[in-house]
Amino acid sequence: MHRSRINGILIDCHSEDIDAAARFWADALGRPVDPDHPGTRGNYRMLATPPGEISVQIQRVDHESRIHLDIETDDIPAEVERLEKLGATIDTQMARWVVMRAPTGQRFCVVRVQRDGFADDANSWDQTAGTDRHSSF
Repeated sequence: MHRSRINGILIDCHSEDIDAAARFWADALGRPVDPDHPGTRGNYRMLATPPGEISVQIQRVDHESRIHLDIETDDIPAEVERLEKLGATIDTQMARWVVMRAPTGQRFCVVRVQRDGFADDANSWDQTAGTDRHSSF
């Protein structure tokens, strides 16, 4: 058995000025940039995350601007396998995460656990006998 849940929304910005992009999204979403968050570094800026809410990260990218989501899990290979059974495909295998593509074309990432409260509200997946059995919370 493994667990997963949505971790956050990532706003991919094809921009030279990641700070200006982060300021726009901070003002638009009413969440200030969190300069002390470990995820604020290099090409990444984290917005403040109220307790119990999903994270929002702004990242500078070389591809077109878009928005994608991250699914966090305590077992990346098991979650990737589960999502492949649902029709997703692996787009890019990174060192610490996997970029996947939904059957309808959207990219998303499977990442290690990032946010507090994972044990309290993640979905549980039992992949015994080749089928997923879901139990929430």
